[in-house]
Amino acid sequence: MDPVTNPYAPGAGQRPPELAGRDEQLRAFDVVLERIARGRSERSIVLTGLRGVGKTVLLNALRSAAVRGGWGTGKFEARPEQRLRRPLAAAAHQAVRELGHPRGDDVDHVLGIVKSFALRETPSGARLRDRWQPGIDVPAVSGRADSGDIEIDLVELFTDIGGLAADVGKGVAVFIDEMQDLDPEDVSALCAACHEISQTGLPVIVVGAGLPHLPAVLSASKSYSERLFRYQRIDRLPREAADRALVGPAAEEGCGFTPEALDAMYAVTAGYPYFIQAYGKVVWDVAPVSPITAEDIRVAAPEAESELAVGFFGSRYERATPAEREYLRAMAEAALVGSLGHQGDSSGVGSAGVGSAGVGSAGRAGGSELSAVSTSAVADLLGRKPQSLSPARDALIKKGLIFSAERGQIAFTVPHFGRYLRGQA
Repeated sequence: MDPVTNPYAPGAGQRPPELAGRDEQLRAFDVVLERIARGRSERSIVLTGLRGVGKTVLLNALRSAAVRGGWGTGKFEARPEQRLRRPLAAAAHQAVRELGHPRGDDVDHVLGIVKSFALRETPSGARLRDRWQPGIDVPAVSGRADSGDIEIDLVELFTDIGGLAADVGKGVAVFIDEMQDLDPEDVSALCAACHEISQTGLPVIVVGAGLPHLPAVLSASKSYSERLFRYQRIDRLPREAADRALVGPAAEEGCGFTPEALDAMYAVTAGYPYFIQAYGKVVWDVAPVSPITAEDIRVAAPEAESELAVGFFGSRYERATPAEREYLRAMAEAALVGSLGHQGDSSGVGSAGVGSAGVGSAGRAGGSELSAVSTSAVADLLGRKPQSLSPARDALIKKGLIFSAERGQIAFTVPHFGRYLRGQA
């Protein structure tokens, strides 16, 4: 079929043509926006899930809903090596501008506070060429959000921004992707600020997205974080939604899938949104005519798997050191041993699927994506003591390749990563 009209869009954070299976989250967020705009109390929101389930796409969709509601919004992606002030100041700057407050003096005053908040990151006595300047074209306002204590400053910043939003009957939403990568001190300050704002009733919320261990990161920072945020786990799509993600865009281009083709697609993708888009794109290009058949999927599978091996799995694997790769491979083997006699595991364990190295029949297996292996099992496979492997494990957690599901348990952040690693071996 014509590759120019191919409707599928695999990409990091790229919105698919059909955002299937997320209607519940979108409806719930609309309620949150309306309640806050009316002065009702609502919690901030945290989305969690494995990589490839569409957290960033959903985060962007929620932000679009806030923009349509007239809210001020800003977004940034947390990074392990970056502190909070600069990216948050940029997000706050954008949110204030989006509000469209009619009194320019009030807007300039708050923007001056935002600038003061940002500039506080520059060390005192730094040379002029080393001083970072935010792109805010108003004088900094001293004495507000510039104490140097991130918790105090963040509360003051949110308070002033929230007051500006309340003047126009709207709200401000700050969207944070990869939230688990925030510095621990910044996480603590963010939780405290959200707590303070929720008590004052100001229309400011934080919407974060991160890996499955993000709730544990927040809880370790502030014990009350379990009650502070509304947690939403973003999982793979159920069969009906996965079919809709394929059929809807194809129908727009006058194409269809046979029932057997949809069965085959769910078998190889297991309902993970990124895999659906990746396989859908290759299958479309390979299929000669409509409707797409199971045979078309069988023919396309090796190419789709090859692209996933390089762009989705391989790019992450390459970030690991030799010692870390050894640990990852041991995790994959431990998952395989633990799955014997069961239907599947989080790594995509199961009988071979359409292709030889693909995600296999994990969709039929129905195993939990968050099942984990014990650190002791990994150590046993490597013939080492668990304590000696702590540096490799901790480094992999920092790189976002694995996470600690619970004490003594670890799991891959990437679905079907274990199957990929065993294929590499």
